[in-house]
Amino acid sequence: TRVIRAFCAEDEQVRDFDEENNSLFTLQKFSSKISVLLNPLTYLIINFAIIILISTGAIRMEAGLLTQGALLALYDYMSQILIELIKFANFIVTITKATASAARIDDFFKEGSETVYVQSETKDEPFIVFDNVSFAYGKGGNVLKNLSFSAERGETVGIIGGTGSGKSSLVSLIPRFYDATGGEVRVDGKDVRSYKGESLKEMCGIVPQRAVLFSGTIRDNMRWGKNNATDEEIIEAIKTAQGEDIINAKGSLDGEVSEGGKNFSGGQRQRLTIARALVRNPEILILDDSASALDYATDARLRMAIRGMKNPPTTFIVSQRAASVMHADKIIVLDDGEAVGIGKHEDLLETCEVYREIYDSQFKGGNAK
Repeated sequence: TRVIRAFCAEDEQVRDFDEENNSLFTLQKFSSKISVLLNPLTYLIINFAIIILISTGAIRMEAGLLTQGALLALYDYMSQILIELIKFANFIVTITKATASAARIDDFFKEGSETVYVQSETKDEPFIVFDNVSFAYGKGGNVLKNLSFSAERGETVGIIGGTGSGKSSLVSLIPRFYDATGGEVRVDGKDVRSYKGESLKEMCGIVPQRAVLFSGTIRDNMRWGKNNATDEEIIEAIKTAQGEDIINAKGSLDGEVSEGGKNFSGGQRQRLTIARALVRNPEILILDDSASALDYATDARLRMAIRGMKNPPTTFIVSQRAASVMHADKIIVLDDGEAVGIGKHEDLLETCEVYREIYDSQFKGGNAK
């Protein structure tokens, strides 16, 4: 999933997969042995049934209750019915396996081509650059169209727009979850396609729209962000994410987290996932509508705390709330995949109708927080 890729946990997941696969292989061998014995055993039972049928029929024939022809017909019918039932059962098993295999093969062919790396490096430019970038999913139309903007180190970039305007697609191009279909995305002077392995994702702290937590403890979840994180680093990240009350409520970092974080509220899950991204001290922080469950005051404190970090990351805040992006160094307003406005809050209120409509709809009377 995107969360696993974001935290470079593929190797750990591969190990877990191998363990599960070996367990499944052992179970499959056991079931195969049963299957191998099943047919002979079934035919043995059928033969015993036929012996019983003939013996019983012979007794009834002697008593004059059954004719020889009727006995032979009964034997023939029973044999045919039982054998065809066995064939039908085997047919169902084969069809089930074939359907699952066909679905796997179909998924494989739908996968994109292998990752392409290019050699590209540009000196003396901003930290992150979108150069005339377009993007489309598969063979569909462009969801992003000719985007060009830049961000310096430590800057905060707000991305706002209506549902389906392309906000999440835009930030997904930075860690290279997808490749731009047109133009170029550069990080630290290099095309993102020139980064090898997980080096680009390791620069990023990514908080997806859906706050995903895993069963275990708070400490276990935080170490998804950094395997060798100390308790001090974890606590500091949680404090920055405005989640100190969560530790206090659970008593310690050993507090239990149920599957999916169901024993936490929506706001608590979001703050913990933000802390998980911060614990690695990323150069790039992507908050993809990840503060929607936070109240305005907590959201504001969170943004201030991130700016106040010793080495503040270049932060991208995706949101539909104007209050979450209005204090950003740069705001990108998207409408149907196009940047209809780029600038600061005050300038966009004057020059961008889409941004002004969003702002006015959320702040009646203009009382921004």
